Amino acid sequence: MTDHTAKRTAKVKLTLTKRTVDALEPAERPWIAWDDRLTGFGCRVQPSGVKSFIVNYRAGDGGRKAPNKRVVVGRHGRVTPDRARKLAQEVLGRVAGGDDPAGERADARALPTLGEACDEYIGSGHDRAAETQRSYRRYSDLYLGDWRARPLDAIGRRDVEERFRLVTERHGRVPANQALSFLRSVYRRFCVDHEGLRNPVEMWLAAGGRYHAKTRKRISSPAEVLPRWRAGIDAAVVNPVHRDLLLYGLYTGMRKGEIIGLRWDRVDLGAGLFRVEETKSGVPLELPVTRQLGDILARRRANSDAMQEAFRDWVFPSPSSRSGHVEELHPHYARITGIGGVKFWFHGLRNAFITVAERELMLPRSLTKRLVNHARPSDVTEGYAADWTVAQLREPAQRIADRIDELIEGPDPSRAA
Repeated sequence: MTDHTAKRTAKVKLTLTKRTVDALEPAERPWIAWDDRLTGFGCRVQPSGVKSFIVNYRAGDGGRKAPNKRVVVGRHGRVTPDRARKLAQEVLGRVAGGDDPAGERADARALPTLGEACDEYIGSGHDRAAETQRSYRRYSDLYLGDWRARPLDAIGRRDVEERFRLVTERHGRVPANQALSFLRSVYRRFCVDHEGLRNPVEMWLAAGGRYHAKTRKRISSPAEVLPRWRAGIDAAVVNPVHRDLLLYGLYTGMRKGEIIGLRWDRVDLGAGLFRVEETKSGVPLELPVTRQLGDILARRRANSDAMQEAFRDWVFPSPSSRSGHVEELHPHYARITGIGGVKFWFHGLRNAFITVAERELMLPRSLTKRLVNHARPSDVTEGYAADWTVAQLREPAQRIADRIDELIEGPDPSRAA
């Protein structure tokens, strides 16, 4: 059998059985072993070792002048040789009746565009968290938007390599990882349905491409970074909506994704509270409005009347975004870092908030976790306790916000004297 396969030609004939097909060995190029019992039925062996059963035929009345066409009827391991032979007979029977199965399949498997593939992938995720779905739409529109009109087979390894570099430069290492991970998942779904379609992200990885290594950033003490971050935000962020969004993160410790979609119908200034329905943990978050947050919300409310009606529902609107609210803040980070002189990133605000609560004010960890909506699955004893109410959170939330202001202003010289 080895001698036959080494020929790397389409002239090998033998009875295709499980034993003989298992014995077929891959070569440097794809080759075909033809069945000696059914003309046109064969097994194609790829260099990778994948074996597929095929049917070769000539369509129409052109006889030997008609072009050869080929249909895959199954992959070895999923379909037995006997079953594949019966499927091949059915195909040949249809051809004898005037059908053209290969042409029909070509029409049926016309590849979708990346935009269509992304939309279908996102639409299939009924069990995903709403925030995850919003993130996927952002990857599709923001990081891959100029590719949405391309057919899936028009994106290659080099395209992926260049896009990874570009997203890294413009948006950061984490968004670059997320964009490619999303693209990889989209292609996986369609590679199953379209034989021959290759996943360009898998090709990039196989060629030596690597995601950025995940590193957990650690901040210096809040007393050191908070004054610098606040100075950087005030000086670098000209857009007042973006600036207030960053300050909202500073005084709440909330995740960016939980803030950007905040709607006015979730804010009750009279009762002094706001509610976030869609969170990373899946648990709705209801929090008190501190004086600092009240000032931010008052500014946003005053400006919302000047917005177009379509954008008035959002606390942090953006007429230039597809969603209607702010989506991207990353371009500000480098400028804030440069002015403040210390590395800035949005999640650092959350780290600082937690540190102020637990290290500066020595608040109970369970309370801090409740304030920032941190998952608490491992502490069984904590799970038995009744949850913190908004009334119970109001005073400690205000203490944290006031302490953040104190750290931003720095030590009082008169107190030191």
